[in-house]
Amino acid sequence: MKRLLFAVLLSVFLFGVLAITAEEVVRTPIAPAYPVPEDVTAILKVARNELGYTEQRDGTTKYGQWYGDATAEWCAEYLCWSVAQAEEALGKKLLQVKYPLYGATNIGRDWFIKQGRYIARTGFITGWGSQWYTGQSTQMERNSYIPQPGDWVFFSYTPSGDTTHVALVEQSLEDATGKKYVQVLEGNLPNRVQRTIYPHEDWRIQGYGTVHELADIVLRGGNESTKVSKLQEKLVIIGLLGHTEVNGKYNYQTQEAVRSFQSMNNLSQTGIANQQTQLALETFARDWMMNHTEFWTVDGTY
Repeated sequence: MKRLLFAVLLSVFLFGVLAITAEEVVRTPIAPAYPVPEDVTAILKVARNELGYTEQRDGTTKYGQWYGDATAEWCAEYLCWSVAQAEEALGKKLLQVKYPLYGATNIGRDWFIKQGRYIARTGFITGWGSQWYTGQSTQMERNSYIPQPGDWVFFSYTPSGDTTHVALVEQSLEDATGKKYVQVLEGNLPNRVQRTIYPHEDWRIQGYGTVHELADIVLRGGNESTKVSKLQEKLVIIGLLGHTEVNGKYNYQTQEAVRSFQSMNNLSQTGIANQQTQLALETFARDWMMNHTEFWTVDGTY
């Protein structure tokens, strides 16, 4: 992944790395909150086996060669290559299904956002809005997410907020004071694969592409994601949107359907599916299905 102002930013980056790795602090692993899938275990095994791999003098790496750009800034390529190796070993498709395939700024983060599996460290995604953990009525607190094995952590070193580095989460840790850390495997640091530890609140961490779908986000006109598709499906259930209009794009028809639902439920008629609207729609659609037998089949499913 190409980095802006590489020389200056690298010195800042390495200073932070040295500061955290030099600390004599006892940290204990935090048990994963969710089951670690077989494919994640396989990816981590591949990625660990690459620890110590160093790029050639001209910047060439096998990860860049595999991707098609031998001298690329190769943090993303290392992760994608690791997924590809696990994919081959398991005989199942993972790239572009569970993880993105890319080598340029923002593409990986944006892929996870569209998949509905991205959590911002601050609980707010620029261009989208605030986040909350699925089913909860309170907004997500800053630094509250505990990264899980297999997540991808995206870093930004520039005022633009563009992603400039990415790493693979190995585990989360906690010290005796309760301070939490994320342990990652990362390539191109600065010329090799290394294991590094960052505090959860590290300003460079922009957010996480997650293995599990754990959070929801404000949806509005112009958004496009699986989250929008799920919203549209609920609007179809209650008769405010047609089946053919489930396309994952928050267009005019979706906005007006949301506005109609808000009117029916005495909510502010903004056409924006904020947290209150989405939680109300979830309950409304579930109750609607329970009271309309046409949604049920003879085996009790819908």
